[in-house]
Amino acid sequence: MVQSTAASWLNAWNTDRLGRTRGLKNMQSLTAGITKAGTGLDGIVWNILGQTYVPKSVCESSFSWHATFPPGTFVPPHIHPTQDEFIYMFEGQLDLVLDGRDFKATSGDLIKLPMGIPHGIFNKSDQPVKCFFWVSPTRRLYDLFWAIHSMKEQIPNDVVELSARYEVTFLPPPPGA
Repeated sequence: MVQSTAASWLNAWNTDRLGRTRGLKNMQSLTAGITKAGTGLDGIVWNILGQTYVPKSVCESSFSWHATFPPGTFVPPHIHPTQDEFIYMFEGQLDLVLDGRDFKATSGDLIKLPMGIPHGIFNKSDQPVKCFFWVSPTRRLYDLFWAIHSMKEQIPNDVVELSARYEVTFLPPPPGA
């Protein structure tokens, strides 16, 4: 479920001439508090490439979200030229291609994805994966997730084109992906 109310933890939202929300305009510093289990910021739940993302925290210096990857879903190889990315594994197994090398991550593992390093994330198992992502700094990733979630249909070529406008560069898939 996505609530359409403006987030109370932000100074302002970008809006177009029709008053539609278009993303973060000015972010506040991180505020103290707890985002309770099973909830996200303002009830936001995004569908991104078949996965479920629940944002937990966003400020200028970092952005975090809980992710569920159903079996067979993946994030194609891509690069964040302006962010470091991390994934903490709660449940399941992810197969990763990190800078051209194959890795597997399971419960309790921390995946470190430095800015500028190509990486792809795959759930090749028959079980869902639950994990926690964060990036630093936030840059435009929060806005990209809203934009992808808001697409009428998430057609791969359209997602690739859109992502490039938000500082994420997708690469060709690896062989056998």
